[in-house]
Amino acid sequence: MSITIVQGSNHKLEPAYINIVIDVIRAFTVAHYAFLRGAKEIQLVNTVEAAKKAKEADSELMLAGEVKGLPIQGFDLDNSPHGLQQRNVENKILIQKTTNGVKAALNSLAAEHILVTGYSNAKTTAEYAKRLLSETGENASVHLIASHPSGDDDLACALYIKGILEGSFSPSQTETEERILHSSAAEKFHDKLQPAFCREDIQLCAAELKSDFVMKISPASGDRPKIWRVNV
Repeated sequence: MSITIVQGSNHKLEPAYINIVIDVIRAFTVAHYAFLRGAKEIQLVNTVEAAKKAKEADSELMLAGEVKGLPIQGFDLDNSPHGLQQRNVENKILIQKTTNGVKAALNSLAAEHILVTGYSNAKTTAEYAKRLLSETGENASVHLIASHPSGDDDLACALYIKGILEGSFSPSQTETEERILHSSAAEKFHDKLQPAFCREDIQLCAAELKSDFVMKISPASGDRPKIWRVNV
């Protein structure tokens, strides 16, 4: 097993057995909570224009995302896991566009298995990936993509997943959560002068949940790869 941690969303990766794309604050925490609340699937797009064009073709779609962390005019949902819990997404198809996580995922499709996660579903995702690795007799390669180009939150989660895959279980859950809570990406959520960023989001992003599914990407026909809920 060869594990490589890649940081940022603008990357070109060699084909791998498993790619795990991480966005803790907040894209794939939002995705996790959307599936917990019954979302059917999440389709990924690179631009606001592509999201709005999809909605024009199908008004039942729900647009979710952000630009520079802020809500997008005309979108149904922003990038807040706390705000998502106030909305009905049961059986809905979401179109997601975000600055780092979605972009990183769209640049990580060259793998046999493509997973996305925040910290909230990191342990379940790591354990699922570990089972996949145990089933292949090859010297499999794994990329852990910490999508924020400089944020400690995604890097902390990548190291946490790496520890589970390798069996060292280091760093610990507590250490990882502390790094997320005190990361530079979390600072604006604690700043009362920036009310657009919800303080409750950070508590959700840094809380691990027991889960019975992972979030897996399958490249779709057309231009919108899809995240599916896959039970484990």
